[in-house]
Parts: sequence; C-alpha cells; structure tokens
Amino acid sequence: METKWLEDFISLVETSNFSRSAQLRHVTQPAFSRRIQSLENWLGTDLIDRTTFPTRLTPAGHVFYEQALEMLGQINGVREMLRHKRAATQTTIDLAVPHTLSLTFVPKWLTQLEEGFGAEVGPLHSRLMALNVHDAVLQLVDGGCDLLLCYHHPRQPVQLDPGRYDMLVMGREALRAYARCKPGKQQARQPEFQLPGRKNAPLPFLSYTPNAYLGRMVDLILADAKPALHLDKRYETDMAEGLKMMALEGRGIAFLPESAVTREVKQKLLARADEGGTWEIEMEIRLYRERPSAARPGKAVVGALWEYLEEQLQPARSRRRLQASER
Repeated sequence: METKWLEDFISLVETSNFSRSAQLRHVTQPAFSRRIQSLENWLGTDLIDRTTFPTRLTPAGHVFYEQALEMLGQINGVREMLRHKRAATQTTIDLAVPHTLSLTFVPKWLTQLEEGFGAEVGPLHSRLMALNVHDAVLQLVDGGCDLLLCYHHPRQPVQLDPGRYDMLVMGREALRAYARCKPGKQQARQPEFQLPGRKNAPLPFLSYTPNAYLGRMVDLILADAKPALHLDKRYETDMAEGLKMMALEGRGIAFLPESAVTREVKQKLLARADEGGTWEIEMEIRLYRERPSAARPGKAVVGALWEYLEEQLQPARSRRRLQASER
C-alpha cells in the first residue's frame, strides 16, 4: 500500500466527488480512480459504493476512513519529527525536479550556483529527486523538498497557491519536433522525416504517455497545428530521454525540449523536423518554494539562496518589463 492512496481516499471522502479530488491531488480523474481501485484491491474490499451519486462509502469504507486518518496522522507525525531533527543539523538543499530538467537544466545551473552563491557561503550541498511533474509538485506540497523546479505553461499551469508559495522564472524552454538526420556528408543534414506529413502517408510518431506533462504540451501543439499534422503513433514513453534515443535510431519524429538535443543537433545526428518553426511551444522553467513563516521558517541556506537568485534575476525582470512597455 502507498501513502498517497490513503491521501486520495481521505480526499474523496471529504469532497464526495472524484473529479474534484483528482484536481486537488494534481492528477487526472482516470489515474485517481485507478489509485482508489488499487487501495480497494490491496484491502480486498470495496470502499466506495459506485451504484449511487453523489459518491458514498460502503460500510467497510466508513470503518477504513477512521483508520486511514489515524494511520496517515502517525506517518506524517513521524516524518515531521525526523525531518525537523535532520534540518536542525543539515545544510543540504532538497530539490524535486522532473526527469528532463534533472538531465538538462540542473547540472549547469548547479555549476553556476557553485561559482556564484557558493563563493559567498561556501560549498553547495544538494540532493536531487528526479520525478514526474505531478509527483515533484506533491513533494513540495507535502514538505518533502525545499525547492521545486518544473516546466510551466499558461494552458497547463502548475496549480500552486501564490499566497503560500514563492516563484521565480529561471528560464524558458522550447519544445520542438526532431528526427534523425539523413545519412551523408552534406553540410546541412536534413531530417529523415519532415512535418506535416500526408493523410495517406502519416509520419511515424514517438509519443509521450497521456499523463506526462510534456505529452500535454505536445497535445497543445497538435490541437493548434495549421495545417494539421498527420502522425502514426509507433512508440510511447513518459521520458523525453527515451524518445530521443528512439529518434536517434531513426524510428520516427519526437517532440523534445531544445536543451535535451543541443549536442545531437550540433553533431548533426538530429535535425528539426518542423521547417520554419511552425509547430512548437515555449514553456517557462519555474522555481518554487514554500513561503517561510513563523511556524515553518525553512532552512537558512534555502532562504539565502532565494535572496541571491532574486538579486540575480532582477536585471532580467527589468528588461522584460521595459520590452513589454515598448510593445
């Protein structure tokens, strides 16, 4: 049994609504329903009466609700006790980061911090948890990390309360279509596959799984595409690195973050498959923290780092405001 199943079940009891609970838990409704079913399978009994609306508990569900509250309270109590003890003697910054950013953005960013922030306070100690976007957000919400680094787009926003969480924009990332370069020694290597494809000859498509954040970004690209794209889904995974490796094998077109393919494009192993830049989307790279309070002041090193980043980013903010006013 997973702790998040208990949290899901308690949320469902409190809202009596699968859709609302799925939204509060930052997960799709089908995924939320599967997790409730997994809990029921583990217990060997139905907790939810699915013959009625609104959602009601079975007799077993009522009994288990009280037990779930008690179990979760004990688990969280032990976790908080241990975290407070660790934080009292530790200067390590805990980062929750989606897989792609952990491979592309974070290594260079930590090097820059070591040269700048580290020169002021001493060696930088960090611990990185590479997760999907949903679980990375939950780590911050549940107090499992100090900082959350993730992608953001206005049409697929990260739902964090601005009254509770601080945010900095660390950069921007373009998501574009790439394919393996055709063999040959020509100066400008061309992709083996080129968008938009034809209705009677769709292009082999390397896709993200439905619940992957980058997959939802690709869905926006496809929904807005003019002319429409003709694609035949041949492969599916939730990791951009996996799609890149398949693209390098010549298995099809993949939409990949620009930073993930910098080396391969430079070496003419991959090339953009969207000539003219018609089919792409830009995302922000955002950094979040829980706003310090008297009850939860957070680690001193995290507060110092946040102040350092705000000072470093201030000139860039001023330039963007000036450019916006000129437009």
